[in-house]
Amino acid sequence: MKADAFLAAVKGKLIVSCQALADEPLHGAEVMAKMAMAAKIGGAAAIRANGPADIRAIKEAVDLPVIGLYKQGDSGVYITPTFVAAAEIAEAGADVIALDCTERPRPDGARIGELLARIRRELNVPIFADVSTLGEARAAAEAGVAMAAPTLSGYTEDSPAQDGPDFDLLAEMIAALPIPVIAEGRIHRPEQARRALDMGAWAVVVGSAITRPRTITARFAQALDCIPSVATASESTII
Repeated sequence: MKADAFLAAVKGKLIVSCQALADEPLHGAEVMAKMAMAAKIGGAAAIRANGPADIRAIKEAVDLPVIGLYKQGDSGVYITPTFVAAAEIAEAGADVIALDCTERPRPDGARIGELLARIRRELNVPIFADVSTLGEARAAAEAGVAMAAPTLSGYTEDSPAQDGPDFDLLAEMIAALPIPVIAEGRIHRPEQARRALDMGAWAVVVGSAITRPRTITARFAQALDCIPSVATASESTII
């Protein structure tokens, strides 16, 4: 799928991130495929999915475009950190490749500009840039990514931690970038998604608030003071 076709398919719509950590009951390609089916029935225009196995299963289950990523490790640059990871999800059928586009060191030593150029040259799949700052977003746009999102805001040393969406960075990206900006990151409520679209976001990605029952349950239980906080760092960053 070309970038223009993908962007047309998701314009003004909801993208659902269907992911589960290895220690969660819903982990597994078959379950994530069913989650994607439920998301489609509910009105999702596209799916964001992690790893070749889940991507293949989801592509077989629904006829929605898939933003693929490949998490490797659990800290630093771990969202599609290398070209090999990007190639594997492209081969699995991802219509778009999402990756960490910060300037942080990558496992194989490659610079982000080099990686983006190689993906564009050899894989010919549109790139979705996950960033944490406006500078990273501008650099990614200059490197030829098709779209960008403030996915990593609050998860790097260069961006402040916060509980909700980073609407300030979202607004800055929308105003400054020549490419579509997609809202993503800690969008927990429908009114937050609506606000993002009203601000000019091209589309909205929602994950944990829809597809992670353990996290959803914990949020309610904590609000009722039933249990202490059980959210982990990895749970808060399943993006």
